[in-house]
Amino acid sequence: MAAEPDILDELRRLRARVPQLTGALVAGVDGLVLAHDTPGVEPEGVAALTAAALAVAVRLADTTGQGDFRELLVRGVYGYVATYSAGHSAVLTVLAQDRVNVGRLHLEGRRAAVRVGELVDAREARVRAARPALAPPRPQPPAKPLTVRTRSARGTNARTTTDS
Repeated sequence: MAAEPDILDELRRLRARVPQLTGALVAGVDGLVLAHDTPGVEPEGVAALTAAALAVAVRLADTTGQGDFRELLVRGVYGYVATYSAGHSAVLTVLAQDRVNVGRLHLEGRRAAVRVGELVDAREARVRAARPALAPPRPQPPAKPLTVRTRSARGTNARTTTDS
């Protein structure tokens, strides 16, 4: 799928606002990349892992009664991976150095996720509107009652009608 220029622009602006970011990508909740700015990192792999982590995070939040998924933060020895809900069907994942200000990361990441979510949701609405409406199925004529011939006790053919 070709990346939307508006989404890619938002990712680049996010990286400019938080210089310690080393990458950013937007993916569908199914793990398909919608747009990425991730030099040196395979975006398809990150998107697939994001989808897997998202599934666990959603389940964990639901199981513990914490409500709908909002964000996920992973801290490694060399930096952070943060994933934010972006609209109804996408997530924003950002990669950051270990020296990033985490508060700033969340502030800018959440803002960008809202904007990206609006862009993704608007694109999906345009796609839905462009699809031709499916014609309702034609009504079928009523089926004729099934006529069955049976033998009566006198040996003559009798006709009976059953509705089935």
